[in-house]
Amino acid sequence: MDSNAAIQQNELISAIIYTFSAFLLLALLLVLFFYFSRKKIIQKEIEKKNMEVNYQKELLHSIIVTQEEERKRIAQDLHDDISSKLNIVSLNSHLLTASNLSEIQIAEISANIINLTTKALDNSRRIAHDLLPPVLEKFGLHAGVEELCFEINSSKSIEIEYKNSVEFDNNEIHKHLHVFRIIQELFNNSLKHGKSSKISLSFEQKNGFVYCKFSDNGIGFDVENFENQKGLGMKNIESRVSFLKGALHVDSELNKGTQVIFNF
Repeated sequence: MDSNAAIQQNELISAIIYTFSAFLLLALLLVLFFYFSRKKIIQKEIEKKNMEVNYQKELLHSIIVTQEEERKRIAQDLHDDISSKLNIVSLNSHLLTASNLSEIQIAEISANIINLTTKALDNSRRIAHDLLPPVLEKFGLHAGVEELCFEINSSKSIEIEYKNSVEFDNNEIHKHLHVFRIIQELFNNSLKHGKSSKISLSFEQKNGFVYCKFSDNGIGFDVENFENQKGLGMKNIESRVSFLKGALHVDSELNKGTQVIFNF
């Protein structure tokens, strides 16, 4: 009896040891599993953060490039259109100081000064309008977009359908200027590259966001082609949508037009 009891006791101890060892092994496996799972999750989070940082760097680069391009264009306009005209006005003004001028010559020089001054004023207004459209500043985004559509429609080469069901807050003009620039860029892409004859543009409000939908019947492009995504115009749009804390979706196919939706 004693030997049987000892055998049973040894078997019980062995079972306990095996069970405990199994639990230890299972615990070790679980620890290793969670360790490597957590490590993998952290690695993916780091990769995601790195992608976000790289994306932000690209957007920042595109913003800087866009600003520099705008500055170059403004500087060129000031130099070519205004400075050159004012130089000629200055020369003509000096000619008027001559003592041997006839009345006809004085009239011609004066007319030339008035004409050049008028053109310089018109060009300065155009530059100011490009920087901040007066209608947008005074009457808000809806009026600014309406004027833009009217200007493009006046060419008679394209048909634009514009709908808006949103009451924009005129105190957010700094945000709306970005929206306006996005729409300008979309129009420019559609007319210059898309060869469109019809464009549809609309604003609607859902779940606290304003959605802008832009579509055309142009030649379209392959959205999967990276070359089509890294152009200055597209990066400019992405950077402005990012500034507005919105989302951007582009859908296009060759010969099937383009649709762009963004919110803010």
